[in-house]
Amino acid sequence: MKQSRQLIYILPNLFTAGGIFSGVMSLIMSSEGRFDSAAWFILIALIFDGLDGRVARMTNTTSKFGVEFDSLADIVSFGVAPAMLLYQFCGEEFGRFGIVVSGLYVVFGAIRLARFNVTTSENEPSVFIGVPIPTAAVFISILILLYDKYSFTQFTPLLLATLLVAVLMVSNIRYPSFKKVDLQKANFIKVLVALVVSASLIFIYPVESLSILIGSYLAFGLIRASIYFIKRLSKIKKKD
Repeated sequence: MKQSRQLIYILPNLFTAGGIFSGVMSLIMSSEGRFDSAAWFILIALIFDGLDGRVARMTNTTSKFGVEFDSLADIVSFGVAPAMLLYQFCGEEFGRFGIVVSGLYVVFGAIRLARFNVTTSENEPSVFIGVPIPTAAVFISILILLYDKYSFTQFTPLLLATLLVAVLMVSNIRYPSFKKVDLQKANFIKVLVALVVSASLIFIYPVESLSILIGSYLAFGLIRASIYFIKRLSKIKKKD
């Protein structure tokens, strides 16, 4: 019985290891110039990242080791791998600017992970403070897939978008977390329909649909923060 319990503790860490392996595969694909495969391996790492925590909670096998292991996996799969993909794809053409953008993305991603680990018990469970590093990595990967599919040649917007999402990771802008989705009877049908429609669009137009979804998510936080700032500014003016 004790041995089987120990084996259950290994299970979520196996998913985390799968995420690291996917990140390493992405690095290898980037070095070989297979940019589409490198981007998809980052998306595969996202699946492993989503499963390890859920499996740990379902089996009641969460541990301090698992949390630290997951953070190390994230910096490889969602920090170094996207930065290398970006640099190999187009950053090298921009010289030092390309190096700085790729480097800042990794540094800010590490800061984002460290801040999350330190303050996770203090923040609201329904929101993230700053863009999560997996979201930033997927954003970069999807943009590169779009560039590769449609043969875009203007790479400056791609580097600027990467710089923006890197800054958003260490910002205080709140983004919704879907870890605690309300599946009460009143909302179950709506959630189900939304998932079916989203899955259908992703199946037909995977790159385009994912780019719209991730872009909408990032824009949502920026728009909400802008509205909050404008309201707060108007209140200060009224007091004056």
